[in-house]
Amino acid sequence: MAQEPVITSPIPPKNNKGTMLVLSLFFDAIGMLTYLVPVFGEITDIFWAPLSAILLIIMFKGTAGKLAGVFGFIEELLPFVDVIPTFTITWFYTYVIRGGKGQE
Repeated sequence: MAQEPVITSPIPPKNNKGTMLVLSLFFDAIGMLTYLVPVFGEITDIFWAPLSAILLIIMFKGTAGKLAGVFGFIEELLPFVDVIPTFTITWFYTYVIRGGKGQE
């Protein structure tokens, strides 16, 4: 009997809030790494901004994910504003304030 291949996604299931928190902290840390090299770091934000926006939209469903994606994109493009933990704030809003509603 041949089995169908199992396709795994790099993004965890939406209802796994512990894994989503770890990923949120990790992605926020990546966004803040640009402060290690002052001039080069701000240049790398040009590449990180659209990637972080896409990740926010994929990780968090609905309006919250889309708004966070737009905010994250703008926040990463603006110089010296990278200290805002957009992923973690979105996680907190999604799982603590809203109780994970809409992430099923």
